[in-house]
Amino acid sequence: MKKTLIQLADGRELMYFDERDDAVRSEIDRRELPPPPPPSELRYDPLVDEWVAIAAHRQTRTYLPPSDECPLDPSSPERSTEIPAYDYDVAVFENRFPSFSHRPPIAPPVAPTPMSPVRVGAGRCEVVCFTSDHNASFASLSPQRVRTVLAALADRTAELSAMPGIEQVFCFENRGEEIGVTLRHPHGQIYAYPFVPPHTSRMLAAARRHRERTGRLLFADVLEAERAAGVRVVAANEHWTAYVPAAARWPFEVHVAPHRHVLDLTDLTDEESAAFGPVYLDVLRRCDALFDGPLPYIAAWHQAPARHPDRELAYLHLQLTSVRRAAGKLKYLAGSESAMGVFINDVRPEEAARMLREAQA
Repeated sequence: MKKTLIQLADGRELMYFDERDDAVRSEIDRRELPPPPPPSELRYDPLVDEWVAIAAHRQTRTYLPPSDECPLDPSSPERSTEIPAYDYDVAVFENRFPSFSHRPPIAPPVAPTPMSPVRVGAGRCEVVCFTSDHNASFASLSPQRVRTVLAALADRTAELSAMPGIEQVFCFENRGEEIGVTLRHPHGQIYAYPFVPPHTSRMLAAARRHRERTGRLLFADVLEAERAAGVRVVAANEHWTAYVPAAARWPFEVHVAPHRHVLDLTDLTDEESAAFGPVYLDVLRRCDALFDGPLPYIAAWHQAPARHPDRELAYLHLQLTSVRRAAGKLKYLAGSESAMGVFINDVRPEEAARMLREAQA
C-alpha cells in the first residue's frame, strides 16, 4: 500500500491510500475555499459528568446533494470535489465541517454558568472514502479493498493517537438516510476525541470490576461464552467471530471480534487483517438480504483509548447496529431509551441471529 499526503485549497490535509505502489497523485485542488472553521466549544454537564460539543458551524454542511454534485466523488476536468484525483482507491481527508478541530479558536470560550465549565473542542475529524464508486457500498467491496480500508484506519489511529490531547480515536460508518447520513457516497468517519467518551468509560469500568473479581479479561470471557453457546453466532473463521450479543439493545446488532486480545487496529497482524474482510462482508450481505432494501446501520470500531490507565483492559471489536426492526419499520429511541438509557428490544437476539444465518447473502 502506498500513502500520499497532499493539501487541499484551504490547507486541510488529504491522504491517498493506494493499492498500487506506482500510483501518482499529482492533481491539485483547483477550488477557492474559505478557511476552515474554528473548533467547537465543549460544555460540561455536571449532572451526568459528560462533555457536550457545541458545533453550530455544522448547520451549513452539505445535505443530500444530487448524485452529480457529490463532494466525495473523484474530481473531473469539469468539476472539482473534495478529492482532486480523477480516480482513487481509498482517500482520507480532514472534514470540512468538523465537530472537533486542532486549529486555534478565535477567542477563548466563556462558561455559561459557574456550574458549566467550557473548553475548546480540540481534536480532529476525518472523512474516509472507501471507493471512488458513488453507487457502491461497503458490502460490495472486495476483500482486498477491505484490507486497504483497515490499513488506512490503522494508519490514522496511530497518527491521531500520538497527537497531544487526544484521548480516543473512533472509526465508524453511518449508512442510510434512516441513520442520518447526509452524503450517499460510501464513506466512514474518524473522530479523535479530547476526552474518553462515556461508552468507553463504562466498558473500562466494567472490565476493571471483572478483573478485580476474577483476574480475567471481561470481553475475552464474553467472546468465549458466545462461541461456546453458538446459538447467536452468525459467521466465523480462524481469526474472527461475528455474533449477536445476548443482551443486544438493537433489533439487529452484531459484534465482530478477533479471537486474540487486540487493543486497537494497529495491533492486528497481516493474517488477522486479511481474515476480517470475508467474515464482515458475509455479515453485511446477510444484513442486506433481510428485508426490503439495504439495511441502515452504524458500524463502530471500539478501540482502546490512547492514554487511559485501564487501556490494557480494552478489546478491539466492531459493533454493527441497525434501527430496522422489520420490513418498513424502524426502531425509534423513544422515552425509555432517550430519557433513561434503558433499551427495550423488539427482536430476541437468538431470533435475529437465526434470521441472519438464514438470509441468502
